[in-house]
Amino acid sequence: MEILSHAITASASAKLSLPRNDNVHRRLVGCRHGFSYLNFRTLRSQRGRRIFSKVQCSQQSSNNSIDFSDPDWKSKFQQDLERRFNIPHITDIFPDAQSFPSTFCLRMRTPVNEDFAEGYPSDEEWHGYINNNDRVLLKVINYSSHKSAGAECIDPNCTWVEQWVHRAGPREKIYFKPEEVKAAIVTCGGLCPGLNDVIRQIVITLEIYGVKNIVGIPFGYRGFSDKDLDEVPLSRKVVQNIHLSGGSLLGVSRGGPSVSDIVTNMEERGINMLFVLGGNGTHAGANAIHNECRKRKLKVAVVGVPKTIDNDILLMDKTFGFDTAVEEAQRAINPAYIEAHSAYHGIGIVKLMGRSSGFIAMQSSLASGQVDICLIPEVPFRLHGPHGVLRHLKYLIETKGSAVVCVAEGAGQNLIEKTNATDASGNIVLGDIGVHIQQETKKYFKELGIPADVKYIDPTYMIRACRANASDGILCTVLGQNAVHGAFAGYGGITVGICNTHYVYFPIPEKQVERLRAALKSLIMAVATFVGDVVYSTSPINKPRLSLAKASTTAFVVRGARQVIIL
Repeated sequence: MEILSHAITASASAKLSLPRNDNVHRRLVGCRHGFSYLNFRTLRSQRGRRIFSKVQCSQQSSNNSIDFSDPDWKSKFQQDLERRFNIPHITDIFPDAQSFPSTFCLRMRTPVNEDFAEGYPSDEEWHGYINNNDRVLLKVINYSSHKSAGAECIDPNCTWVEQWVHRAGPREKIYFKPEEVKAAIVTCGGLCPGLNDVIRQIVITLEIYGVKNIVGIPFGYRGFSDKDLDEVPLSRKVVQNIHLSGGSLLGVSRGGPSVSDIVTNMEERGINMLFVLGGNGTHAGANAIHNECRKRKLKVAVVGVPKTIDNDILLMDKTFGFDTAVEEAQRAINPAYIEAHSAYHGIGIVKLMGRSSGFIAMQSSLASGQVDICLIPEVPFRLHGPHGVLRHLKYLIETKGSAVVCVAEGAGQNLIEKTNATDASGNIVLGDIGVHIQQETKKYFKELGIPADVKYIDPTYMIRACRANASDGILCTVLGQNAVHGAFAGYGGITVGICNTHYVYFPIPEKQVERLRAALKSLIMAVATFVGDVVYSTSPINKPRLSLAKASTTAFVVRGARQVIIL
């Protein structure tokens, strides 16, 4: 979003001016929640004995403004958290905005049972609405010590502090009359399994509310400025079966016009609800559009649905498309294993998605049980040297005759010459680490005089274009429905997600800040929790401390004689 990015930087707050840095996983990313940090100390035994990595948790609060000697620091911390996670409402700009009884109610349904021949129970008896004061716990584990695995402590004593976020769902009062709503849906960035599922559910839920005027903006934000692109009328009939196909009914693109031009175009079209499906850059654009609408005092609800196949948003349990990606990645890993296992000194290399986090590569490796080496962006590694990847490949060839390597696209970027090129969204164009490893592997074994049959598979576009599996389909359905509930409830500048198994609303700026922190979250317990023989680590002892997130995730599994290596 070349043009859009400039507008965002100029108009948004400091929180939104996020640095584009694919090496963000090597930085110390502080957290105002007070996350603990990991220091990795490698304890190497002598003469080839087992190597173990030990995790030492050092407690440090990233919010230096907290005075723990203040007896009221807990309440002040909670107040600050409540302020940060407060979600914008239409009454912030229009204090006298009128509310109406929700049209998402039982009386709008046709009775399907003789017991309800005279109509469903009243909404008061239904108890199907969410109260505006309902909250969901952001953190659910009360750690007794900062030495506990995965401990996230705010103060040195690991004091329990309740942290709450807004619960998603239908409200009893709405702030838009359905007959006056023109809703628009836009999909930006790259493809991801589940886009059509979200579009479908947004349209269906809007119709349940009574909205008749629903349109799709073709090809991302570009559709607001390109006169050759007409908006696409949407209805239940149009979207009924689109979830059976991958891709996006509306098309996707990166970049787009300025925020001011987008809002002006929305005014001209009469759009007062905008649903934005996209990643970090797209959400930055959505938040800038929301702020511009508030600046112009327009009664517009802008709601985002996060689309990141990499699953790299820290506060959310999962993002749509991830489960499908892990499942489909098996279709690439298994052929790589068969090719390697069937060849003399065969080596299969599979490159999967993951710019800053290795969730897809990590969980695909765990699920397949066929991967020997898994390389992720969070952990620096070497190709050459006594503890390098190539040396370990030689060991695998000598001991078991074949090997399979799974690498995330953002891993090992320090090994590739940088071009400093960026795409239309401002993302740094990554070097092809998969091809680089393939070439270096061939060169290494040729120099040793050892025959090696190296096969390289990159299924990226095959995975992105798949239709969502059942798990993602359910997630997309609920996300789409809750996005509409949020808009009708009068909220804007929000994104919807799942947190601790409950659906919640986050203010978009917090979602973006957490995206940066999540560059490290797939490393969780990579060293502290493993099963089997050996976990190798050749990372520097004094490497930067890493932000600890989900402690329930086991990063790598060693099965039998099979070794999974962290380099």
